Amino acid sequence: MSTLQTLTEMSRNLGRPEHDYVILGEGNTSARVDDDTFYVKASGFNLASIEAEGFVKVRFDAALAILDETGLSDGEVKNRLLAATVDNPAQRWPSVETTFHAVCLTVGQAAFVGHTHPSAVNAILCSQQAEAAVAGRLFPDEIVVCGAAPAFVPYVDPGTPLALEIRAALFRHADAYGELPKVILMQNHGMIALGQSAGEVERITAMYVKTARVIAGTFAMGGPRFMTPENVARIHARPDEHYRQRILEQMAKRQD
Repeated sequence: MSTLQTLTEMSRNLGRPEHDYVILGEGNTSARVDDDTFYVKASGFNLASIEAEGFVKVRFDAALAILDETGLSDGEVKNRLLAATVDNPAQRWPSVETTFHAVCLTVGQAAFVGHTHPSAVNAILCSQQAEAAVAGRLFPDEIVVCGAAPAFVPYVDPGTPLALEIRAALFRHADAYGELPKVILMQNHGMIALGQSAGEVERITAMYVKTARVIAGTFAMGGPRFMTPENVARIHARPDEHYRQRILEQMAKRQD
């Protein structure tokens, strides 16, 4: 399948009502086309029913340049995003969160990105103890699929401010862990899955939703008992777990 076809299928899978990842027009997705451009969901489209025409192609340089300017009004940002599109005769507006997708596909080194608002995840991220609740890892498969740790971003206004915070969080995470995150958690907002394939984005999202349910469940029994840093590092580095990751990726590529 083409990149656009794969992105469309991934988006529809993330939007399936039974998953409870998004409702109505929530969420957005993107995929790298080449070094210069990427596809991102256009504003107003529903992930569950989106077709190829629900995406617009955007130039990385033009989208990222918005982050270097201060004082732009919402209207000016919207116009800059439209001007950043290519092959867009219908003049569809890119998502207001296009800039953070550009960041995740460049600084975050992802090939596909899925941003969703799962109820199970937001039940944690909208709580008084959000940052503490996600501070540790709970079980091995969380580490295998979602990485050694997520990046956490305090609430900021969606759009340019959020993209700037995400960019800073990616750099902090790389400095702290020596690698980029597969999950970004945004307080009072939702999650982002960064994958090298559409299938990986779907797996990361599903596993982190399970993780959120487990986190919530632990508070009925006194709160989470996190794995030790040594145990997390061991799982993250084990050859058999790396083998499992490769098998999962090969399966995803066959599906894509």
